[in-house]
Amino acid sequence: MICSVVIPTYNEGAYIQAALDSVRAQSPPWEIIVADGGSTDETCQIASSCAKVIRVARGRAHQMNAGAHMAEGELLVFLHADSRLPSGALDHLRLLFDQGSLEAGIFALRFDPTGFWPSIYAACARLPWHRLCFGDRGIFVRRDVFETLGGFPEVPIFEDLQLVKQLHRRKSFHYVQMSVTTAYRRFEQYGHLRQQCHNLRLWLQYHMGTPPEKLAPLYPYGTLTNLSAGNDAM
Repeated sequence: MICSVVIPTYNEGAYIQAALDSVRAQSPPWEIIVADGGSTDETCQIASSCAKVIRVARGRAHQMNAGAHMAEGELLVFLHADSRLPSGALDHLRLLFDQGSLEAGIFALRFDPTGFWPSIYAACARLPWHRLCFGDRGIFVRRDVFETLGGFPEVPIFEDLQLVKQLHRRKSFHYVQMSVTTAYRRFEQYGHLRQQCHNLRLWLQYHMGTPPEKLAPLYPYGTLTNLSAGNDAM
């Protein structure tokens, strides 16, 4: 069974090679589709060595939907460009698929580098609660199910939570204990507490009913350099 790994990118030249290598280390058959949103660095050049690269309008949901549309596999795996699949991940998903029990699911999470705060955040993210199923954990879904649901809602933020909510309702959502490794870069750049508070604030407002379109202006991480300006924007 072909597993199609879809990676949305935008100027991810520093990280994309590790993501690609983590897929290439899996047992075949697989394919990699990089859906690029207009990178101006070497992302596309690096990816073209082993992936099908498509260039589409920027927007993570739109990019992932476009990549899925180009995919040939029966199973879709959505991987962030700064994340890496664990060894044996695709074989494990194939086993679930062959047993007839797989519709969709998500991996556990670990951060690189590791440490006290990364471990705490990763442990919270691993809780089996669909409201914490962010895309950096690696969402996987059967192609026919993905198409039936219409793909990712094309909203500017939290498209991952919206899709997972729909998948969860189908009563066949797997929490795989194998961990995707993702970069801790935002926390390192902006500070553990500041980044986490920013994330929590957006998450709470989303679950209190604030539309993703209204939250989107606060999502760019540059707002972390001026949280008071972010408060004014709300």
